[in-house]
Formats: sequence, C-alpha cells, structure tokens
Amino acid sequence: MTRAFSSEVDPGSREENASKKESPAAGITEDGFLGGQLRLRQPRSGHRAGHDAILLAAATPARPGDRVVDLGAGVGAAGLRRVRGIDLVLVEIDPALAELARNNAGTNAIMAEVIVLDVEAGAAAFDDSGLGPDSADVVLMNPPFNDPSRHRASPDGVRERAHVATATTLAGWVHAARRILKSNGQLALIWRADGIAEVLAALDRGFGSLEILPVHGDGTSPAIRILVRATKGGRAPTRLHAALLLNEESGVPNKWVQEVLAGKGELPLARR
Repeated sequence: MTRAFSSEVDPGSREENASKKESPAAGITEDGFLGGQLRLRQPRSGHRAGHDAILLAAATPARPGDRVVDLGAGVGAAGLRRVRGIDLVLVEIDPALAELARNNAGTNAIMAEVIVLDVEAGAAAFDDSGLGPDSADVVLMNPPFNDPSRHRASPDGVRERAHVATATTLAGWVHAARRILKSNGQLALIWRADGIAEVLAALDRGFGSLEILPVHGDGTSPAIRILVRATKGGRAPTRLHAALLLNEESGVPNKWVQEVLAGKGELPLARR
C-alpha cells in the first residue's frame, strides 16, 4: 500500500496536486490547500509549500487581535492559514516569493503586510521594517533545517537557501524571534527531529515553558519532525506531547491529521 506520507519532506498533499493549475506565467502553479479554502500561487520548481507549513500553522497559538509574524514565510502557506482577525506580517528574504505571498494574501482576502528581509539581519534592519523589539505577540517559523553534511546541494540557489541550514541558522532565527516578541509572547517552530538538541540549546536563552510534539510517519518509525512551542520568559516545565502519527499502523492516513490538513482542526500546541 502506498502511504500518503513518508519520512521525506512531502511536496504537497493529494488534495493540492488534484487542484493544481498551471499559470500563464512561466513556472508558476496555483495549488489548493485546506480542502480548497486556501489558494496559493507558487513556483512550479524550487521551494514549494507542503505539509510542514500546514502543520506549523496548526500548531501556532494565535488569537484574533494578535500581531503574528511569520519568519521565512515563502509564499505564505503557514501565515495565511491561521486565525482571521490577526495583524499578520509575512517576512521573506526572496523578493519573488514575497511578491507571490502578497498576491496570495489578496487572492484569499486576507490582510497581511509583506516585508522583504533577511531573518538573520541585525536589529536596525528589523527596526527599519517596523519590527522593533517587543512588537509581536506570536512568531511562527519554518527555518531551513537540513544538515548540509547529509544534504546534496541543489543547483537551484533559492531551493538550497530555503532548505539547508548553516551553523548559525537556528540560533539566528530564534534570536530574531526573541527580540521582536513581547514578554510572554509565543514562538512556534518546526525542525527535523534528529536536531532536537539544537532546538533546546537555541531556546535555552530567553525561552521557557516548552511544549514539544514529535511527528512520526507511522508508529514503527522514529520521529521525522518536531513541532515546538516556547514562551518568551516562560518558566513552566517542558512538556512532551504524545506523538503525532501521520499514518496508522495499517498504513492508511491518520484521520485526525487529514482533518488538520483540510483546515478542520488544530494541534495541541495551538491551545493557550
């Protein structure tokens, strides 16, 4: 039986592929997410939105009225999925992807500010972009997380930058989130599961009250991702949630996960 999910990064759900349209613009597709609730234009090749972004969004504890900043937003898949009525900011280093994110926000009638900015830029660059210290209630991020020592370099520079971490990537992104978050602000991130020690080390300064949700392809395989929620200045003990299984033991897709991917539910980390 073919699994709907595997231990590899999934390039898109079955629903997305079934509702894909080629754009007249060369190299652009229009894809359906969340059961067709969200339409996204994105590059046909290179960095493409998939299940990681939707799971991250479903783990983000945002409420109406919050200022929510999506760092490394790409075409907006994670940020645009979240709660309506938020003050949404999408931050993306690549101007072409940022323009697609801006268009996607308009297509889906979602208010969002899109900023072209390197997440690892200094405080002055963030200030100039309107992201000063203590200005966000929630930050979500899906940093490049592949280990360069085990990842074959892509000839596509944009794809490479979007997927491969450097020695400073995680620490730099967490530092940026810590700077712009208010006290008790919430950070949600996704990372590869075998890098959990890196995540804990990066969050050790300034964050606490960690909640960790391991994501497994099935019940017999090691975790492939971790979803993490952390509180700036939090002091509660770390909490490890029961594993999220993408597929049941029989190999059929987990019904609850399918509902989350269809926009009909949220993950435990989103509750606050």
